[in-house]
Amino acid sequence: MHPLRGHRSYLAFLGHRLSGLALAVFLPCHFLALGLALEGAEALDRFLIFAELPLVKAAEWGLVVLLALHLFFGLRVLALEFTPWPSRTDPRLAWIVPGGAAALVVGLVFLVQVV
Repeated sequence: MHPLRGHRSYLAFLGHRLSGLALAVFLPCHFLALGLALEGAEALDRFLIFAELPLVKAAEWGLVVLLALHLFFGLRVLALEFTPWPSRTDPRLAWIVPGGAAALVVGLVFLVQVV
């Protein structure tokens, strides 16, 4: 394994990219739901019944966590782009764990609202 791949910055990089890919896969499903709303109330009602399944609720929670992870790690990327990065021991490395924790908090708030 490459020595930098075990670094926390690399894990944040992977989290940002993989959450972005997962969100890109989700978008067609979201557009499908919006399209069903345009087809009429009956089609939307069928989808809403499906959306009440526990597995779908769990997937929604996962998407909210991924969205928050993408947001917070994206902010980290912006910090990398617009500020100097003098060394591998830069204090900004400490932003990775709080960013992941904040994403989980957002997911928990969403979960509490759904249940």
